[in-house]
Amino acid sequence: MPTYTVHAPPPRAGETASDPHRFVFVRDGFHGWAFLLAPVWLLAHRLWLVLLGYVVANAVIGGVFFLAAAPVWIDFLGNLLVALLLGFEAATLWRWTLARRGWQSVGFVVSDDEESAERRFFGEWASRAPAPPAPEPKYSTPVRRGPPSGSDVIGLFPEPGGAP
Repeated sequence: MPTYTVHAPPPRAGETASDPHRFVFVRDGFHGWAFLLAPVWLLAHRLWLVLLGYVVANAVIGGVFFLAAAPVWIDFLGNLLVALLLGFEAATLWRWTLARRGWQSVGFVVSDDEESAERRFFGEWASRAPAPPAPEPKYSTPVRRGPPSGSDVIGLFPEPGGAP
């Protein structure tokens, strides 16, 4: 069953906490679209530095194979290995990019798909939300209706002027 990590963005100006609608769920495991169409997947998820690294790595590998006059199948095998590596590490690279942008990891969920992962996470998250603070008790001050008289009892004595 897939595991999702949940990431909260940094609060916007004027916010004290992040809006839950902006949370991102990143699925662990192999990402097929990152394997098949790596540049498109990286652009879709706005992983600019990872895309730059992918382009540079492919250029270096292609240049080394060209200078070594390697057969075409070795060039294909090198590109396939890079694509496999990206497919397996896509979630890690996505989480790294989110952390670099200031996003916080707020939890993880085990679920069949992203929609049920969202339901499970927010259901548990809402039950753990801190209760609103209880209102402070309002104590009334004693009302004095005139100056103290000689018959007022103070302390544990049963009568004014009684013996201790």
